Amino acid sequence: MKRYEALAEEIAQSIRTGVMKLGDRLPSVRQASTSRGVSPSTVFEAYYLLEARGLIRARERSGYYVTAGAKSLPPEPDISSRPLGDSTNVDVSQLVFDVLESLKTRDVIPFGSAFPSPLLFPLQRLARSMASSVQEMDPWGTVDDLTPGNAALRRQIALRYLADGLHIHTDEIVITNGALEALNLCLQAVARPGDCIVIESPTFYAALQALERIGLKAIEVPTHPREGVDLEAMALALERHKPKACWLMTNFQNPLGSSMPDEKKQALVELLASHDVPLIEDDVYGELYFGSRRPVSAKAFDTKGLVMHCSSFSKCLAPGYRIGWAVPGRFTQRVARLKVTTTLSASAPAQAALADYLAKGGYDKHLRQLRHALSVQQSAMVQAVARHFPKGTKATRPSGGYFLWIELPGKINTLEIHRQALSLGISIAPGPMFSAHRGFTNCLRLNYGHPWDERAEAALTTLGRLIAANMDAKNSRSF
Repeated sequence: MKRYEALAEEIAQSIRTGVMKLGDRLPSVRQASTSRGVSPSTVFEAYYLLEARGLIRARERSGYYVTAGAKSLPPEPDISSRPLGDSTNVDVSQLVFDVLESLKTRDVIPFGSAFPSPLLFPLQRLARSMASSVQEMDPWGTVDDLTPGNAALRRQIALRYLADGLHIHTDEIVITNGALEALNLCLQAVARPGDCIVIESPTFYAALQALERIGLKAIEVPTHPREGVDLEAMALALERHKPKACWLMTNFQNPLGSSMPDEKKQALVELLASHDVPLIEDDVYGELYFGSRRPVSAKAFDTKGLVMHCSSFSKCLAPGYRIGWAVPGRFTQRVARLKVTTTLSASAPAQAALADYLAKGGYDKHLRQLRHALSVQQSAMVQAVARHFPKGTKATRPSGGYFLWIELPGKINTLEIHRQALSLGISIAPGPMFSAHRGFTNCLRLNYGHPWDERAEAALTTLGRLIAANMDAKNSRSF
């Protein structure tokens, strides 16, 4: 990030966590310039950025003050989920398909979408890379670049790992049709029908669908909305159920947005290694951090080849290109052979285009712009939730990604809210689609990955009124 962006994000984080409170006065531009060793113009830029995000406001001849402190925003959920602890047959696909079907039209406000706005990505630049790389493709590349994938692209991915301190050889990388294929191949490599798999609670619905398709049983483990999976509960699940693998998101988990602290990731990897249980690590949102550095992956602590790290370019650079990858550790050969016997290869032109784009530079600049946009949009949505949702609503404030997890007060059915909101042209992702037990009926996931404008503000206002009306109706029936 540029200096002013880093300064702004540091102050924003202090506001999100309640270190700086509503009404607090920020240091003067001169004081901040001196104490932080930056120019006054850098401080001005940072304050202007925070003002644009609605976090601070200038008062004439008085300075800048916090206007959206933690007390003025919805409180964050602070209790881990409480799943039943038993193994469960999964049956959620129809519910997920019903919800996803509602997102196929542009007329619907996409709060329930799983994707950020395509307008946030350098699609024209990627198109130029596609055009030039296709013209220069070696005809033999269509054979040479079959599984495990384009050598130049695997080298660029390995360089990204190296920048984060991980020494990954290109031969350890298997290119796939998006991260979802990578995750499914890893799952198939270590599990058979009837086996138990540990998942978070709530969890990404595609994980539930994958378990359902293969005939696997889900073991839902309590998950904290900020720090991720509960390790004590994980240890109990390992002893009781003898699972074949764990499928977890350690960074900016979908739907919670939680991120495990580094020491907790290390403890997780060591715990699983002591039971010789593989970890399928879904890290598709790792590049979408709002802080000063990319969060460490669990793979960084892997010494036995048990962490199967999966990611893609779909959420951070090239939606629609469907290029992902797996670093499956000791299971690399098995995953590569499964790839050969299923889809054989990802698109050769798409792989070549991404390799060309990454080699020519510009990716990190794009990521900085994308992270900034998502951070601004998160602030706007959280403040709108505070204005328009009923008292008692709780909302997460993740330090990356593009999802908010909302807990509504009282007994309310977000599946019904979903149906009513959809009739008004607004989509949401209801909580039950993220649980094998169809739990979290009073919860929903909102996507802030689309530009915040008057249309989005009006839609959230309508959604808040709809929720309030349902709560009133519920309360009146209880008397």
